[in-house]
Amino acid sequence: MALDYRKCAEELVPLLGGKENLISAAHCATRLRLVVADNSKIDQKAIENVEGVKGTFQSNGQFQIIIGTGTTFQSNGQFQIIIGTGTVNKVYDEFLAVTGLTAASKDDVKAAAAAKAPVWRRMLKTVGDVFVPILPAIVASGLMMGIVEALGHAIPGFSDSDWYGFLDLVSNTAFTFLPVIVAISAARVFGGNLFLGAVIGLMMVHPSLTNGWNAADGYDVWYLFGHGLKIGSYTFGQVNQLGYQGHVIPVIIAVYFMSKLEKWLHKHVPEIIDLFVTPLTTVFVTALLTFMIIGPIFSTAETYVLTGAKWLITAGYGIGAAAMGAIYPITVVMGLHHMYNVIEAGMLAEGGLNIWMPLASAANFAQFGACLAVGVKTKNAKRRSVAIPSALSASLGITEPAIFGVNLRLYKPFVFGMIGGAVGALFGSLSGLGATAYGVTGIPGLLTIDNIPVYLVLLAISGGIAFALTFFFWHEDPEDNDKYLEEKAANEEKALKEEAEHAPVIISSSAGKIYAPVSGKIVPYTEIPDATFAAGTLGEGVGIEPDTEIILAPYDGTISSVAETKHAIGITGENDQEVLIHVGIDTVQMNGDGFTPLVKEDDQVKKGQPILRFSKEKIAKAGHSDMVCVLLTNSDDYEDVKIGADAE
Repeated sequence: MALDYRKCAEELVPLLGGKENLISAAHCATRLRLVVADNSKIDQKAIENVEGVKGTFQSNGQFQIIIGTGTTFQSNGQFQIIIGTGTVNKVYDEFLAVTGLTAASKDDVKAAAAAKAPVWRRMLKTVGDVFVPILPAIVASGLMMGIVEALGHAIPGFSDSDWYGFLDLVSNTAFTFLPVIVAISAARVFGGNLFLGAVIGLMMVHPSLTNGWNAADGYDVWYLFGHGLKIGSYTFGQVNQLGYQGHVIPVIIAVYFMSKLEKWLHKHVPEIIDLFVTPLTTVFVTALLTFMIIGPIFSTAETYVLTGAKWLITAGYGIGAAAMGAIYPITVVMGLHHMYNVIEAGMLAEGGLNIWMPLASAANFAQFGACLAVGVKTKNAKRRSVAIPSALSASLGITEPAIFGVNLRLYKPFVFGMIGGAVGALFGSLSGLGATAYGVTGIPGLLTIDNIPVYLVLLAISGGIAFALTFFFWHEDPEDNDKYLEEKAANEEKALKEEAEHAPVIISSSAGKIYAPVSGKIVPYTEIPDATFAAGTLGEGVGIEPDTEIILAPYDGTISSVAETKHAIGITGENDQEVLIHVGIDTVQMNGDGFTPLVKEDDQVKKGQPILRFSKEKIAKAGHSDMVCVLLTNSDDYEDVKIGADAE
């Protein structure tokens, strides 16, 4: 059955905190991207019950609603509703119509979300923004390097052939000139000129400089301002004739400075000479600062980071690796996992293997095992439909659907995945596994790993432990069982039908009878704790102290109005009876929070049909009475109106 786009949008809006809680909305090929003002206003449990919703996740300003198929993505302060190709645009159109929001671009939404993030998170996100776009180049080179190396070992004499030399050139180009690729990507992120960024990157690996990998053999030094001013062992103006082939952090810092300087110059240099002065000044000043200050300082810092990372992985017989294998999925939840790209790129740029990849692969494959166990064990068809494809995605290294849609929601599978990841990472560290690329884990990692049989054992250990622990020690909530849910729905339907059949007449006149829309204690309108209602200004009627949280149609009729704040519904019945059902006193101040209309204007309804759901708990928390006011607004048209017990 096709998704009702309008109904989906209408049900989501109040559960997201209402229109006033929505800042902006955009969509891409599969996702509806939203930025909200206050996460606490979101009713996560209710959203999970909206037709079509596959799951939700909320943490640290991030919230995701998974609807249909697609992969998840998170960024701080941004809510993403994953709907699927061919459907998202239709839901988006309805969402804009319902909320009154103006269409925004993905960049607008990203900017609004990013502005809400703390500084440290914005910095880490920037690192991810720099490295994610260059992944295809790194993955392609890494895969080819792995294939070429395997052929060299498998075929005698191949490593001395012309084909080997050619393929070796093709495969290692991205790593040889990695600073150039990073510089271009960084210039794009920081808003600088891409070609000026490329010049800075090329400058840092210029052939006039000693190759950074040969630093141990010595290098010359330029003293641009002589030998006069010394700071310890450093001479001001000293430029080491050493390339940065093995570094990426100095490149990012240099291009960041370049981009800021270029923007400043564009604003202050007269337009008539801007074309010449700005690029010249930008490149020259950036070059001086890069080779005198930025390069030496941050290359040293990066060396310490890489040394520390390697020590962590191998420290204490792999205990550090085990700890990172457990923590890794938490960094995915926080959106911080892209920061590892710097470490992995640095390891590869130094000419060695990426020993971080097996650790990440163990962590990711463990989440696959836990998610697969949920899919196999669950008796909830909806959960199974999410878990199985999410597990498949995780086996290929994309863990967000499994983590956010299944494991983290159920808690125990996520923890069991952490345990499996820790054991697998420990094994990977002790076995000395390494890869020739980064950005590839799980099954695709077989193409980059240096020891396939041992890697398969790592996947079996991490995924197998997580699967076994989840299968035997995670127990599904009985209320999530399909049979239970079906029985619950059937019982609710039966109860509503019985309530409608036994509903007392609360208002009668020559025009007809009006039945109680909800069960509870009935009082005359004069006792309603609201001066306007009690005075009969809006018509005669009754107040009902509700026992349930569902409003039923009081007779056959047509929905004439649904309040924008969702708390009141108007119905026109036979002989032009006009009834207003107003849930709560002063609940207009709640702006729709806690109210979910089940009908829209001009809908035809039958007596006893559910037309509105509301939350007694939310009304109480807001400090309001939940009394349901039922008023015959045109009671002046009839001379024989009776209310309450007199209406029977």
